[in-house]
Formats: sequence, structure tokens, C-alpha cells
Amino acid sequence: MNAVIQKRLGLIREEMKKEGIAYYMIPTSDFHNSEYVDDYFKAREYFSGFTGSNGTLIVGQEMAGLWTDGRYFIQAAQELEGTGVDLFRMQEEGVPEIPDFLYGEMEDGQTIGFDGRTVSCKEGRKLEEKLAKEKGIKINYGMDLASRVWTDRPELPCHKMTVLPEEISGESTAEKMEKVRKKIREAGAEYLLLSKLDDLMWLLNIRGNDVECNPVALSYGFLTQEEMYFFIQEQEVTEEFAKYAEENHIRVKRYEDITAFLEEYTYNGKVLLDEGNSNYALFKIITERAGYVSGDNPTELLKAIKNETELARMEEVYRKDSAAMTKFIYWLKKNIGKQEITEVDAADYLDNLRRNTEGFLDLSFPTISAYKESAAMMHYEATETNHKTLSPEGMLLIDSGGQYMGGTTDVTRTIVLGDIEDEVKMHFTLVVVGMLQLTDAKFLYGCTGRNLDILARQPLWSQGIDYKCGTGHGIGYMLNVHEGPQNIRWRFTAAMKEAVIEPGMIVSNEPGVYKENSHGIRIENILVARNAEKNGDGQFMHFDTLTFVPIDKEAIDVSYMQPADIQRLNRYHAEVYEKTQEYLTEEEREWLKEATAPIVG
Repeated sequence: MNAVIQKRLGLIREEMKKEGIAYYMIPTSDFHNSEYVDDYFKAREYFSGFTGSNGTLIVGQEMAGLWTDGRYFIQAAQELEGTGVDLFRMQEEGVPEIPDFLYGEMEDGQTIGFDGRTVSCKEGRKLEEKLAKEKGIKINYGMDLASRVWTDRPELPCHKMTVLPEEISGESTAEKMEKVRKKIREAGAEYLLLSKLDDLMWLLNIRGNDVECNPVALSYGFLTQEEMYFFIQEQEVTEEFAKYAEENHIRVKRYEDITAFLEEYTYNGKVLLDEGNSNYALFKIITERAGYVSGDNPTELLKAIKNETELARMEEVYRKDSAAMTKFIYWLKKNIGKQEITEVDAADYLDNLRRNTEGFLDLSFPTISAYKESAAMMHYEATETNHKTLSPEGMLLIDSGGQYMGGTTDVTRTIVLGDIEDEVKMHFTLVVVGMLQLTDAKFLYGCTGRNLDILARQPLWSQGIDYKCGTGHGIGYMLNVHEGPQNIRWRFTAAMKEAVIEPGMIVSNEPGVYKENSHGIRIENILVARNAEKNGDGQFMHFDTLTFVPIDKEAIDVSYMQPADIQRLNRYHAEVYEKTQEYLTEEEREWLKEATAPIVG
């Protein structure tokens, strides 16, 4: 029994009774629908005990349930044990979506409550359609019940901003705003409400430090055809930014004044609003005060297509970051069995290699260091009080990345530490084959990630194996390690965005195998989409690789490879040595030469 979580749930149920709320919803999000959030916003974790980055908690008087995706099924089952919170495995057969579940459980006239600042417009509208319109259920979106119970809640994060020089951004904020204003007009609107933090950072060429590993500042933007209103905590504004704002016609407002501003503003046209990236509370104000146009933030696609300055700097950063990862693998192989190394020690060693790399600013996410069966949990977290000690057997999965002046990195390798079973070698080899098949893709412009996903997944599907997540996500430029709209996955629901792969887009390529209580394998490289030849059949495209880290040949079983697969691996390894050897010591280079030597079928 987890008495702490059960007590907290009991306290929030008491608050629900006082307000006449039958069910209360607590999502993961902050006020901006961010994927990763500061400790201030971790109410769902506080009331459930589940620490993953995606999930929604529903609390009733007689039940509590947590909805999360396939990345977290194993982790959530372990962390929810004894809490009284049931696990609802999203997109699995027979598992209802939250609106459908509530529809079946709630009676006419009852009330669902939540803090509308932490629920997206899209999710809020789903609840409206399913519950309010079809069943007469009331929606109270002004309820921050968590703060009543969570008395030692951390303070709202607040840190100074920095301004990026144009030699780093590659484009001025004035040029960016003009492009965005054109897109607003094309959408039939006059204004754009921006809540998505990385979009705002990109548009204004600034960076913050309000979310761990994500260089963003808590803020809102309201862009008109003449003005940019920027809502930010006063303590975050530096003299540099104040001057920069004046030069770029950015009108700085207090962060907490966004609601009053939208309520009092005189509108002369419609507001363009991204329902997936604007919170429900602000959406309700916009619909009451002005008409709106539903559409994607223009900033999202513009940000995703990297300019030549960004691409050049990313290539440089990835070579240095790949060298750091290569140094780590060398150190681990050399010392395993000779000294005590825990999952935490391994992560710390790699993190310090990055910190000593030129241009390093921060990690791009907390390093995942998962040994043996721990690696079956896709987002496993080793801690000082809960970790494994490595030994010369099995494999270590390490997924990590850095924020640098000039780029954001993300790379995963699964490293052999000693004897592994033949089945594990088969799984590893099939993952490598799929990853390299996608890397080698040549495709017509107009393809989306849905068209390409099969290249990575097919070797596993042929053996009746799958991984319960997408194959790839977009990567930010000195911003979030996960960004859209591009992604690579085979299954899309109505709520998911499907974007054409554009030249200049960066995507991850990370197939895997995850076997509960046994092992986990993931190999991840980062790719940039480029134009290939154009002819009478259309514009062809291909990928260039940014990541150059050796793939562990000790886990390769060539009997599962075709000659073309072997050629791809050998070609990739030749590039790994060429791109990183200048950053290595002589001893490390000699090891890398052997680690990347060609294999034969």
C-alpha cells in the first residue's frame, strides 16, 4: 500500500465534495501544453506517484485512473502499485479514451472539474462535445484543487532570458514575424495567440531556463499585424532584452496579465488559434470576445524547417557530441568488470563528457541509463536510491543528449557488456537493419512519416515483433528535443498531426525492442531531410545522417542481414571513424578503428 498517495487522493476528494465535483482531471501539462514541465506543474505526479512525462489522472469518489501511452506501460504499472490508481493503457484494445470513460461513468447534471489552464483547447472541446452536449454534464474549468492540497508546492520557475545573435539564429525576428503575419492573413485571421513556448522562443530569437533541459521561458504572445505583445514574468526581463524588445517593436507585458489583456482587447478580426497548443481557459475568453480560426501555429512549421545557418551549426555540434558518446562507450568497454559502475555512474560519466565539450549549455533531457531488464521501460530513470550495478554480462541502453550553442542532440546506443543470448542478438540485429533501411530511404516529396515508418519496422514485423511507440520525432535547434509537426510513425489517430517531410527538417530514427523482465534495445540516429534529384517523376528526397557513433558489432548476427544491410553498416561505420576521430585520443582512435572495422557476411 502507498499510504502517501492514498492520503493525497483522499484530501482532493474532500475538496471535490466541497465544490460539488464528481470527477476531477489532472493532466501532465503546464499552462502551455509543454511535454516536459517544471516541478511546479507536476500535480499529476504528486497525486498518482507516476513520474513519466505523459499521462492524465482522473479522480472520482470511488476510483482513480491514470491514462498513459505505450512508452510507460511497464513503468506506470510499477509506480502505481499500491496507490489505488488503476492503469489505463492508451490505444490498447478495450481501453476507452477519457471522454468515453467519463460518459459511461457520470450521470446527467454531474460536474467534471479541472484547471483550464493545464488542459488544451482540443481536449477541453472533446469533453464539451461528449459530456456537456450529449449528456448535460457540467464543466467547471476554473478549479485548481491541487494547490489546496499541495501546500508545499514549489514556486513558479523564473530565470533570466538571453537573446540569440543573428549569426546563431540565421534569421532576424523581424523577418520571422513578417512570415508569420503573412500566414495569419492567409488563414483568414488578423491575430495569432501563441502559447507554445518553443515557438515563442524561436519567433523572438530568445532562450530561457524555466523548464529543465528545455531552454524556454514561461510566456505568451499575441501577434497583431502591427504589434507583438509578449507576456513574461517581470524578473526574467534583462536590460539586453528590454533594449532588444524596443528595437523590434515587442511590447512587454506581465505574464499574469494575459487573461485580463484578452478580455479587454478590442478585436477587429479573428484570432488564429492552435487548439492543440492553446489552453482551454484562454480559448474560452477568445470565443466569448472574438471569432477565431482553428489552425496550426505558423511558427511550428517555420521552426521545423531549419535554415542553412542552423543546419551548418547542427552538423558541427553533432560531430562533437558523437565524439563524446564514442568516448563514453570506449570507457565503459574498457572498465566494465574492473571497477564498480552503476547505472547512475554511467550516466554521470557521459554527462560530464558532454559538459566538457565546447559550446555545452545543458542536457537536452535527463540521461536514461538502463541495464538489462530496466531497458524494457522506454523512459526508465535510475536514481541514487534505485539503480542497478553493471557487470560484464548483458547490455546497457543509454539514451542521452545535450543543448549546445548551435544545436540540440539526441542519441541512443545499446552496448554489450558481456555474454548475451542468441535471441537478444537477433533482436539487436533486426533493430540495426531497420534503422539503416530508414536512413537509406529515397522517397518522393509529399511523403509523411507514415509512408516511411515501415522501413524501420518491417524487419521486426517480419518476426512478429513490434515497439509501442513511434519511430521518430522532430528535433529542435537549441530548443526542445522533441518538436513537431514532423514525426515517423505507422499509426495516426484523429488527434495526431501528419506532416509532409520537408527539406531541412530534422528527425530521429529510433526503432527498438522491449521485452518485459528481460531486455530493451534501442538504436537512435538523427537525420536531416534533403532534396535529391528532380525529374519527370517528381522531386526525390533522401536523408543525411548527423549522428556518428559506433553500433556495437558484438550484438550483430549477420545471419539476419542481407548483403545490402552489411554494406549499409560498413558504410556508416566508415563515416563514424572519419567524422569523429579528430576529437579522440590516440588510444580511443585505435579502439574506434577496430569497433568500426567492416564486417563480412
